[in-house]
Amino acid sequence: MDHQRRKEKENKIIVAAEKIFDAVGFGNAKMEEIAAEAGITKVTLYSYFQSKENLYMAVTYKAFQLMIEIFYQKIDENRNRPGLDSVLAIIEGFINFCENNFLYSEAILNYFSLIRSSAGGMNKEKISLGIQESLYFTKIQDIQNLPLKLTAQEIEKGKKDGSIRPDLDSMLLTLQGWSMIVGYIKLITASGESTVLLNVDLKEIKNLNLVLAKSALTQSSS
Repeated sequence: MDHQRRKEKENKIIVAAEKIFDAVGFGNAKMEEIAAEAGITKVTLYSYFQSKENLYMAVTYKAFQLMIEIFYQKIDENRNRPGLDSVLAIIEGFINFCENNFLYSEAILNYFSLIRSSAGGMNKEKISLGIQESLYFTKIQDIQNLPLKLTAQEIEKGKKDGSIRPDLDSMLLTLQGWSMIVGYIKLITASGESTVLLNVDLKEIKNLNLVLAKSALTQSSS
């Protein structure tokens, strides 16, 4: 089978896996269910993805790629605007991506939890063999910090053009913003299909996050 046909079959399997993971969760998903969804035999599935963990890493890698593409899109759309506009667009784009793609956002958060618990991926005892042997796991490690670097880059742009406070540590602020968004994503995940949690409209939290981000980027702490 030529490379293009194999790639198309891999993508078909990944889409099928996404449907099963989304419906029953990674833990409850069975490879035979994924094979049936993809219209192939279980033997064929294993010839492409040797474990369920490897397949989940493929979904996670796709999630990172799509998220990074949004970051680049927002940067390009705001290339002639102040850095502040670009950073706020990235933040809103990231939040919208997570709101519209629970499976992808969960996969990204699960990946970072794995990296944190395994000392940055160095403690192999904390990582299953299926993940260790996954080429997609290696690919994710190559790009995992790119969203943070792109955001910090746009903060630097804003510091230079005067739209963002010059005294800020760009990566520190990026990490703070990331943690704020992750907290919000966990809230909306916990609420399921409801847009209200404890009598609070979650969209108001989203708007507040954007207001707080702009305030942190522009207002002096003194």
